[in-house]
Amino acid sequence: MSRSSARAAVGACLLVSCGWGTGKSFMEEPLTPEPPRSNVPGEGSPPPPLARAPSRTLGKPKTAEDDVAARVAAAGGQSLGPFRNTYYDFPRESDFTGPTVPVMNASCKPIVDVPRPFFETLCVQGSGSLKRGGTVSFAKRDCACAEACPRTGQKICFDALDAERFPWGRGATGKAIAPWRSVAADTTVLPMGAVLYVPELDGVPRDEGKPHDGCFRVEDRGSRVSGKHVDFFTGSPTETARVNGIVPSNEGVTVVVHSPKCAHLAQ
Repeated sequence: MSRSSARAAVGACLLVSCGWGTGKSFMEEPLTPEPPRSNVPGEGSPPPPLARAPSRTLGKPKTAEDDVAARVAAAGGQSLGPFRNTYYDFPRESDFTGPTVPVMNASCKPIVDVPRPFFETLCVQGSGSLKRGGTVSFAKRDCACAEACPRTGQKICFDALDAERFPWGRGATGKAIAPWRSVAADTTVLPMGAVLYVPELDGVPRDEGKPHDGCFRVEDRGSRVSGKHVDFFTGSPTETARVNGIVPSNEGVTVVVHSPKCAHLAQ
């Protein structure tokens, strides 16, 4: 091929993208599975990149795809297609022991001394339950007085909260969050307060045995929750591990908005 012909071929390729993973077809391809893990809104390890592979949407067998499609059709609303799925939870100080470290508030005053392993989990998860009673939740980053979080490098200050009003901590709206209702999302993709239907989680038994209806509400955000990514609040590490065995992290779930099935969660 002559030099001029090669230049012409490259120019044509740039104009049509040559199928290099762009556009709708790329977003519909499966997500790369990853070993189950607990992800925290905004502070966990970044998820793996989307992968190109010649398999079905969400990487599921045809029967599973058909079931998801049937649930979406029955629920109504608008499907936004596959989103990455992760989970975060609510650590309890009583589950940890070890040398202590102070948890600081936004005024750089100590709230309480807690076991270091609890602190290192708390600074990733964002909220937790204190042994003395009450809860603490994220207040702000870049606190000069706080110890750096080993996993993220962030220096986090917290607010002490009333356990009756905030039994599971609070989200980015300043309101209480709830297990298996609250999700963290990129609010440039899914606005705060958006009600979601997720067919893959419809019918999954909850820890008390009652099956979930697949309905959630965006009530939190995080710097590591970006793009087409939803982070479900489970409430406990045990529950995170349990649901990871049913719908594994990063396998991909379908997000539907404006579904009449979830109208009971609309604000």
